[in-house]
Amino acid sequence: MIVLFDNISLREDLTPGWGFSAYLESPEHRILFDTGADGAVLLSNMAKLSVDPKSVDLVVLSHNHWDHTGGLVELLDKNAAVTVYLGSSFPTSFHNEVRKKGAQVVEITSPQPLGKDVYTTGELTDGTAEQALILKTKEGLVVLTGCAHPGIVNIVRKAKEYLELPIDLVGGGFHLPSLNKTELKEVVEQLQGLGVKRVAPSHCTGQRAEQFFQQTWGEDFVRIGCGAQIPLEWA
Repeated sequence: MIVLFDNISLREDLTPGWGFSAYLESPEHRILFDTGADGAVLLSNMAKLSVDPKSVDLVVLSHNHWDHTGGLVELLDKNAAVTVYLGSSFPTSFHNEVRKKGAQVVEITSPQPLGKDVYTTGELTDGTAEQALILKTKEGLVVLTGCAHPGIVNIVRKAKEYLELPIDLVGGGFHLPSLNKTELKEVVEQLQGLGVKRVAPSHCTGQRAEQFFQQTWGEDFVRIGCGAQIPLEWA
């Protein structure tokens, strides 16, 4: 898995920006999870990371916020031969725009497989509807979130209940910038209670929360940003 778009960059030649996007190659598909906020930045980072836009065949959008969908049009200009998985909360106008570009649209409501070893949580909601990606690996489940608006604990719990496997890694935006120390401690304890082995928070998680996760997980804290590469050994 390669992080293409994030608030920080781990390489000087890559451009950071507010938003998130990650690329992964599953046993069946080449998948883009979210597209960041800016198509030019996304495509530039992809080129520098040797990720060919024309190789992508699935695009999964976590939720309908500009910092996760902003790069989609430019991506489709390079490669419209993709299937785009959208939550049912996306407006009809968004669906139509994607179809006009020549891409196929699949509307997601409930948990389901997206191919071998790749699943969606289905659209969850706590004000803002969002889906997360679940990857089945030999070490357990990898749960990848865009912003975790429905709650990072809730998302991880749903993923674990759905596939009934241990959680190896939770990564992406956790959306915790406003939480105080007591509230962060509660989130950490709940994730530990769910058996989360490793964490890789980024994007909208918040600096204080990221530091708290790093202190708690220690060597099992995975630092990510543009250019980060996390090996996946598929199940």
